Amino acid sequence: MTGGVAAHQLVEHGFGALTVEAIARRAGVAKQTIYRWWPSKVEILLDTLIEDSGKRLPVPTESSTAESIRGYLRGFARFLTRDPAGKVLLTLIAEAQHDPGTAGRLHQRYLGPRRDQERDMIVRGIDAGEISPRLGPDAAVDALVGPIVYRALTGASIPRTLVDALVEDLLRPRAK
Repeated sequence: MTGGVAAHQLVEHGFGALTVEAIARRAGVAKQTIYRWWPSKVEILLDTLIEDSGKRLPVPTESSTAESIRGYLRGFARFLTRDPAGKVLLTLIAEAQHDPGTAGRLHQRYLGPRRDQERDMIVRGIDAGEISPRLGPDAAVDALVGPIVYRALTGASIPRTLVDALVEDLLRPRAK
């Protein structure tokens, strides 16, 4: 519950105005209760991001095809532009540029594990002969996800045609 409150407070008021006190007030609990579980608003946001992205944007774990990767990337674009937890991710990325502590926690708790899952998704597609990336798995993840995050960070739309072009050009899907 607190995570959802934090995400909505973030969307409504921005990171600078987001405080543990405001989260506690809106959740109807004492701020000491919040601090008992989370040492900072960054940790609250990270927990929210981890939980919500796990539910609403899981990385596919079945066999990877160009279509399943394309579907994941389309979902990722929607997540960043329409979901409050996507706003949390973008905010934490932005905050990480100014705060090494946030950068470290974001990488350790979310970006690193998520990237490992995305890399595994690419490797499964390669091993199955479904895709043949122009780049190695790590660089392919960067090249696929990077433009989507960039457009979301700059407030630009993320057209399906962009995702489709990334998949076609970078992954060279097996001909059907």
